[in-house]
Amino acid sequence: MSRKCMITGKGVMSGNNVSHALNRTRRKFLPNVQDTSLYSEILNKWVKVKASSAGLRTVEHKGGFDAFLTSTAKTKLDPALRPVKVAVEKALAAKAA
Repeated sequence: MSRKCMITGKGVMSGNNVSHALNRTRRKFLPNVQDTSLYSEILNKWVKVKASSAGLRTVEHKGGFDAFLTSTAKTKLDPALRPVKVAVEKALAAKAA
């Protein structure tokens, strides 16, 4: 997989190193992406994600992984997280019924 956050969509950016003499050489700005697992309380299982530290803060701010999935539009989610969102919504519907 690429160096891209599954939560925020942050990816590699390119730019220049600029010396004191204004010489420019190309470089990459890499996001702080870590392989981690987030716990879904509704599904009662761990889900592996590649998330940046900012993405993990976003999940905590939204109230947890399940709340993040349900509050985020399907089109804005990473394609790997879309089936998890569907499973969470099915489990919520079954729990409510």
